[in-house]
Amino acid sequence: MGGCSSSSCWDDPFAADAAVRLPEPFHLPAPLPAWPQGGDFATGAICIGELDVASVSKFRNVWSCSGATFYEPKGVPDGFHCLGHYVQQNDRPLQGFLLVAREAASCQLVNSKPALVKPLDYTLVWTNADLYEDENSQCGCFWLPSPPEGYEALGYVVTRGLNKPSLEAVRCARHDLTDACENFRSVLNMKSSCHVWKTRPSHRGMTGRGIPVGTFFCETDSVTSEESGIPCLKNLDPNLRAMPNLEQIHALIQHYGPTVFFHPQETYLPSSVSWFFENGATLYKKDIKMGDAILAGGSNLPAGGTNDGDYWIDLPDDDRNGYVKVGNLKSAELYAHIKPAHGGTFTDIAMWVFCPFNGPATLKVGPATFALQKVGRHTGDWEHFTLRISNFSGELSSIYFSEHSGGGWVDASDLEFISGNKAIVYSSRNGHASYAHPGCHLQGSEKLGVGMRNDVARSDLSVDSSARYEIISAEYLGGAVVEPCWLQYMREWGPSMMYNSRSEVDTMLSFLPFFLRFTVEAIFDSLPDELYEEEGPTGPKEKDNWEGDERC
Repeated sequence: MGGCSSSSCWDDPFAADAAVRLPEPFHLPAPLPAWPQGGDFATGAICIGELDVASVSKFRNVWSCSGATFYEPKGVPDGFHCLGHYVQQNDRPLQGFLLVAREAASCQLVNSKPALVKPLDYTLVWTNADLYEDENSQCGCFWLPSPPEGYEALGYVVTRGLNKPSLEAVRCARHDLTDACENFRSVLNMKSSCHVWKTRPSHRGMTGRGIPVGTFFCETDSVTSEESGIPCLKNLDPNLRAMPNLEQIHALIQHYGPTVFFHPQETYLPSSVSWFFENGATLYKKDIKMGDAILAGGSNLPAGGTNDGDYWIDLPDDDRNGYVKVGNLKSAELYAHIKPAHGGTFTDIAMWVFCPFNGPATLKVGPATFALQKVGRHTGDWEHFTLRISNFSGELSSIYFSEHSGGGWVDASDLEFISGNKAIVYSSRNGHASYAHPGCHLQGSEKLGVGMRNDVARSDLSVDSSARYEIISAEYLGGAVVEPCWLQYMREWGPSMMYNSRSEVDTMLSFLPFFLRFTVEAIFDSLPDELYEEEGPTGPKEKDNWEGDERC
């Protein structure tokens, strides 16, 4: 999400609400089901140690400008306290949350000081009051709570007008109950006056305990810092009691599981891992073919350790080679890894797709398209997308679309839905990167029209992940999920290629006009190594996002 960069956000800046079109609240296409009972999943509140927190998604407008609107929580549950205000860009549907908190009655006190306290005062961080002459009745003000020593302010309070907020408006949290945050998305950039950011916990992934509060950070100098001046909360409950149990996981996948559409001209389709093994996939050790066939569950593959380069899997070396290379859609299923996110207040369902072969890339330079022969080709392609679900309600928040070595989160309000609350995931032709919307997605420079094509479209080639899936791992459940043997294979799922794939791109560049050649070359030098990678790909457990957060 980009910031407000148009001149109207500064020259005709901070209009009254009547002149600003406020964003409409977003709702999923279908109502949520009654989730199976058990634990604290989808009960509305989560204990994080000395605090209970609840998520509020209904807001009351406090102040608007032409770029964004600032809100306070509406309908805060009895006994809970606001921690700060929320901001939303006006050109996007209203989809967000604010955490509210109270001291947990059931917890055992580990500190004699209370978990939450009122601020001592407020500091005026920013205002546009000098633009008004009518007693500043329409001006906006951002106030930072002044916490007592040993406590932290978790968000700003926004007012219309210069009257200081009440000390009852928010609470500050004890320092040891907080964690570091970083600036994540620019919401509003008012030139040198003020820059407003959404934030996220600095420590993320399965072991991260940081919990986003939903508040924003306001930067008022010209220096941009990745680290936010506003912390988040920290989950100090080791039980992560709001994570879903196995029955609830199945209910979530069956309710939200996207349909994956492959391009109508896709040659290299997915298959199940067992189909790949049963149809002649071969294990090699240092260029020597191992004698035994790989068993359907992979129980005779070398397990554990790290990728030492000694082993790899290849397509069968007989007449089944071409048959296996194109996959088997009928057998295909998605492999689900369930893990905590944001300190156990969200659940990530990473869904892995396996294709026996990844096809060659297609290069676009302006109006010309070049079908490459080598770049991108490899055996054993693993791709994924990830559903992020709120453990307060069981509502889908966003989906991460993995695009080769990168990717990004797409809010639920920007998804395309096919049936009820089931979204669509588009898989790119040959490369199997995932996207939220159809079209040609260029990996390179959209402005210059130079890069690798990722073409996606609906077709009759699809897999419904809500029905065709296998849960392969959920570490937090202990032994409730037995991981398949093939998941413990940490080596390469394809052989190292014996050609220099980058040379193919260099050959193509040599035919371009001199004035264009160096510009195009610079763009290709910035593309991820994966496009030119000659080592065989590794499986899901060797990927950084298996234990960490998604890369974006």
